[in-house]
Amino acid sequence: MEETANRKFFAKKLLAWNHSDNDRKMPWKGEKDPYKIWLSEIILQQTRVEQGLAYYNRFITQFPTIQKLAKAPETTVFKLWEGLGYYTRCKNLIATAKYISEKLKGKFPDEYESIIGLKGIGPYTAAAIGSFAFNLPHAVVDGNVFRVLSRVFGIATPIDSTEGKKEFTQLANELLDKKQPGIYNQALMDLGATICKPQQPLCTTCPLKTNCSAYLQGTINLLPIKEKSIVKKTRWFYYLIIEHNQSVLVHKRGAKDIWENLYEFVLIENDKILPLENLKKIAAIKNIFGKNSFEVTQISKPYRQLLTHQTIHGQFIRIKTTAPLSIAGYEAVSQKKLDKLPFPKFITGYLQDKNVSLNLL
Repeated sequence: MEETANRKFFAKKLLAWNHSDNDRKMPWKGEKDPYKIWLSEIILQQTRVEQGLAYYNRFITQFPTIQKLAKAPETTVFKLWEGLGYYTRCKNLIATAKYISEKLKGKFPDEYESIIGLKGIGPYTAAAIGSFAFNLPHAVVDGNVFRVLSRVFGIATPIDSTEGKKEFTQLANELLDKKQPGIYNQALMDLGATICKPQQPLCTTCPLKTNCSAYLQGTINLLPIKEKSIVKKTRWFYYLIIEHNQSVLVHKRGAKDIWENLYEFVLIENDKILPLENLKKIAAIKNIFGKNSFEVTQISKPYRQLLTHQTIHGQFIRIKTTAPLSIAGYEAVSQKKLDKLPFPKFITGYLQDKNVSLNLL
């Protein structure tokens, strides 16, 4: 009976809070254009709002319509995405924009099953686009929603388990206000982001506290529960910035690894730290340069980037050659072209370092 009462007042209290106290502002809130909603949701996957906001504004400015995005050179789109990470999102964004522009004549689908069938769009994004743009009655279930529902209803089922995902999705759809699903979904996500936060939630100002199981039982810090722990591997990347005649060698990374479609300098990957005291004795260096003479002009400090499933360590080695060096798969580019190419954050972190001056002119 208590749980039934809890469910009965959940949407009512949530929407009342949304109307009177929810002051979370984002440029896409209240947006009805499915293209802009889709773009914001793809950018915000694995990205904090604070970081994603600037990217969203730049994308909308440069590509105000899905047709503009579909016609843009892929390198231009990836360059605009540079720094956001998880580049598969960008690859899918381009593919879906082209599909809608060419196959659907630029009209974004307005049915849930058609939306979820688009490349790069899963249940969460489909529900967001469907409810916000077309008022379709599908609950959005993201990390914020998992957390709120787990705490309010005292659910200990791991949110990253198959059983948990099914249980929370079913509950979310049962609680959904079918008459105004878009407003309800946004309100629930806002509550999770601003009140029911992962750490130090603002329980005293929460509109659901009198019905919140975790608040009443003192288990806020125990919920939600995750059962899986990520095992990270470590990789060492040593980038050779080989300069000759005001050009450097670069190539585009291929599929089936991190940073697909982004550019990089000549890479030596090792399974442990390389001793850089005498570069000319390192086997990989010998294989690259052969009998060609070269001069090492700089070895950078160590850099590190934390990814979801791996940690990248490495350094950048500036090298000048007196003769052009030919390496399969690499091309020599000028400073002008280099500035237009998209690079992973690991490399842009080096290029943007105030102590680095990569000027080939």
